[in-house]
Amino acid sequence: MAKTNPARAKTSNVAARAARPAASEEPVRKRARKTSTSRPAKLPKAVAGAVGAAQDKKASNLVVLDLRKAGGFTDYFIICTGHNSRQITAIADAVRETLKLEYGERPTLAEGVEKSEWILLDYFNFVVHIFSRECRAFYDLERLWGNAERIEIPNTDPSATS
Repeated sequence: MAKTNPARAKTSNVAARAARPAASEEPVRKRARKTSTSRPAKLPKAVAGAVGAAQDKKASNLVVLDLRKAGGFTDYFIICTGHNSRQITAIADAVRETLKLEYGERPTLAEGVEKSEWILLDYFNFVVHIFSRECRAFYDLERLWGNAERIEIPNTDPSATS
């Protein structure tokens, strides 16, 4: 069994460290957003219920933003798109009804119901945003809350596209 010289081993470690660039020399990389694409099991029951109700009404581009670490005024944003004003209203009604019947939750605020371009349902711990395509592109909440964890919810309808 050959013995290694401890002094020699120490110098090889120093040489290996010297070969790596210093932290200040490494290129600066932007921190990537965390994204999950599976059905999130870690969401609160009422949030998961709202997601399910929106999916049942064929909402597209469904995203949940976890704002707990982003310093938001609420814990979660549920953001989805409806293809026309009737579908937007139907999604909002389904979310309201599901949360009322199954979880005893009622929105503290509901806005935009008259115009049906952007309906906001505020449940205090989470806010549901149901957008038309144009409004969603214009306000781009995902960009504004870019530091939040983004949880993509897959479309249940294979024909649904953005």
